[in-house]
Amino acid sequence: MHDSHHFLADPKRLPITFRRRWGAICAALLILMPASAALAEGNITLVRVPDGGIQPQIATDDQGTLHLLYFKGDASAGDLFYARQSRGEASFGRSLRVNGRAASAMAMGTIRGGQLAIGENGRVHVAWNGPAPKGGDHMLAPMLYTRLNDDGNAFEAERDVITKARGLDGGGSVAADGRGNVYVTWHAPKPGNTEGEAGRAVFVAHSRDGGRSFAPERIAVEQATGACGCCGMRSFADGRGNLFISYRGALETGYRDQLLLVARDGGLDFQIALTHPWRVAACPMSSTSFAKTGASVLAAWETAGQVHWSLLGSEGQPPSPPVAPSAVGKNPKHPVVVGNSRGEVLLVWTEGTGWAKGGDVAWQRFDSMGKPTGERGHVTGLPAWSMAAAAAIPDERFLIVY
Repeated sequence: MHDSHHFLADPKRLPITFRRRWGAICAALLILMPASAALAEGNITLVRVPDGGIQPQIATDDQGTLHLLYFKGDASAGDLFYARQSRGEASFGRSLRVNGRAASAMAMGTIRGGQLAIGENGRVHVAWNGPAPKGGDHMLAPMLYTRLNDDGNAFEAERDVITKARGLDGGGSVAADGRGNVYVTWHAPKPGNTEGEAGRAVFVAHSRDGGRSFAPERIAVEQATGACGCCGMRSFADGRGNLFISYRGALETGYRDQLLLVARDGGLDFQIALTHPWRVAACPMSSTSFAKTGASVLAAWETAGQVHWSLLGSEGQPPSPPVAPSAVGKNPKHPVVVGNSRGEVLLVWTEGTGWAKGGDVAWQRFDSMGKPTGERGHVTGLPAWSMAAAAAIPDERFLIVY
């Protein structure tokens, strides 16, 4: 008589046909796992986005509170939701809808969804690509911004921060610091553009009063770089007067280099700090990310079928050479990077995704010297149009939300 407990403890002892069914059952259970449940993989904890949402974004404040933004609804017209998890709590709390006008956010294309940043006094700031007017020109689509109200129990009515730089395509971004600065960034055609993507540029709308008002947008760099129309971008303020912007250029036919802009003076004078070349004819619809680690900032991006990360010094040092995982699967995309207090880094990315097609989440841990460790993993069941988010949590652990 067989001991079924032994079989469950060691699935390799099961007949091969049952093993296949068991694998499918496990995958299905993981997909159906409630948001409060967690899967532990070594020092990595994985949880599902609450309420069956997609496109998670995480920011951590100075008190260790995790702030989560996610999308729900139809991919072309849905809603953004916000939830938080205080240090020591086991799960995210009640969600708030971010957009005041229903179905005014989008997830289609993966790179046009919401982004969030934590600013002065812990206030949450959110920005996203809005839909074009019904039946109107897509060039009139708004770059929407809102912030959590003074009581912290609702979001203010969203506002379009574009005054003249119309022509959204890929995703915009938002950054904030503890000094009252808020930056909304996006790429769009320059005035009078006749060069297509090569004539696109990055624009910055800057608020000095915590998001109450914004100055008209201005071009980040006059130097011609172009901008890949269907690629996402990211901006990040490190709280030390430095503003970083990562995006994909499109200056010449067949070249779509990843570019990193840095302004050391609060977002006034940008310099190109890093160029990572990629010769590709088609738009890769890629995204990029930032995270603070100690006094430095981490950046992650995709180039030539590989995901990379780099350490950006905050005092003017050049970025470290790009670092890649020891191995990746099919079509690695949408990398996010985070570091802990020991200087260790976790890089998380998606694999096997496509247009309206889900895939997997993979990750690799790196030691404080930037060397890949044996702690790497992979989980199936990522929904269509989604990606993963990551954060450092107490006891030198990492959290992945997908």
